[in-house]
Amino acid sequence: MNCNAQKEAKKQAVNNQTPVVNTIPTKNEGKIIYFNEGENKFLPEFQMNVTFKNIAEDSRCPQGTQCVWAGVAVANVELMSTTSRPMTFQFSTAEVKGKDYHKTQSFNGYTISLKELAPYPSAQEGTKSLSGKYKIAIEITKDDSQNQSTMK
Repeated sequence: MNCNAQKEAKKQAVNNQTPVVNTIPTKNEGKIIYFNEGENKFLPEFQMNVTFKNIAEDSRCPQGTQCVWAGVAVANVELMSTTSRPMTFQFSTAEVKGKDYHKTQSFNGYTISLKELAPYPSAQEGTKSLSGKYKIAIEITKDDSQNQSTMK
């Protein structure tokens, strides 16, 4: 009886979860928003539609191996405001100037930063098995650089 009660409680907890735009306010008024690969969300507080299209590259060193270079993963994210056409941006897990990879991009008065990209590849399965299973976390903050640039 005890095991069944625990299973039922766990089942109810899973069933009670509603698909919510997972936003967590950060210290600088930004929001961290989580996306599954292929997921699209309209974010009314930013008047912006965001779609995590796919992973363009994942050359991160698999867990359980030793590599000369840590590698990088690159996510294709489509951004569209209520006043613009859709634009695809690449967000990377590391700044790689030679390849023009950036963790942060500016769009429509906001700064968007890649905060997390999971799962991490393993030595056994590599990255091919991760296709469609990726998740990202981005942070969106109001871009104050426009005000600062006029003060120079």
